[in-house]
Amino acid sequence: MSNNIKARLYVAHDLTTGGQILLEGNQGHYLVNVMRLKATDHILLFNGRQGEWLAEITSTGKGRAAVVVEQIVMAQKPEPDLWYLFAPIKKARIDYMVQKATELGVSLIRPVLTARTNLDRLKEDKIRRHAIEAAEQCERFTVPIVPPMIKLQSLLDDWPEDRLLMFCDEEGSDDQNTFPVGRAIDEVAAWQERPRKWAILIGPEGGFTPDERRLIRSNANVVPVTLGPRILRADTAAVAAIALWQSYAGDWQ
Repeated sequence: MSNNIKARLYVAHDLTTGGQILLEGNQGHYLVNVMRLKATDHILLFNGRQGEWLAEITSTGKGRAAVVVEQIVMAQKPEPDLWYLFAPIKKARIDYMVQKATELGVSLIRPVLTARTNLDRLKEDKIRRHAIEAAEQCERFTVPIVPPMIKLQSLLDDWPEDRLLMFCDEEGSDDQNTFPVGRAIDEVAAWQERPRKWAILIGPEGGFTPDERRLIRSNANVVPVTLGPRILRADTAAVAAIALWQSYAGDWQ
């Protein structure tokens, strides 16, 4: 971000030259009371559809700022179609996971209720706010979609046929070899054609139950993978899995 531009915000409005937007609420407070911006100062705006635009603040009031859209700075960028599905964990670590998943470019963030999930209720609007803040700070052009929490069974029952599911199964095989060890992610990337729609599923702190593992693996679109020999916390596993997927199958090439 240019040194002359002090803020970058996500808006739902269409962005066109000459468009006028009133920024209120948290955004107005941030511009006026936190950043101390005033008339003639410039900010950047994006809406996830029309690229990034330069806008000038024309007036400020109590916790609000009126801006006029001037010109496009950068056209909309293509981004990978990767879903991030996770069993909710402790609040502070959920905030961290949402931030990092957004920075790494996921297109959808969805909590999944499992047998060992620690939380049975989440505020999706709060998750979305964290995702918006992360997108604003990391100069991303879109904000991940945040659907309501869903039960694992319901998620799999309605799984789209055109999307593969990377199942991070760190428990490996059992004594009866019921669950064969997952592939290394570089083998998966080489095995699958690209580009493909993908999702990554991260389990709860206690892991998936044997019945859940059986249910997940029974889906034809599931690709079990291992993240290596170490047992990772859920938030660490999320960052590792998304980064590895990006490296082998995403937009880091």
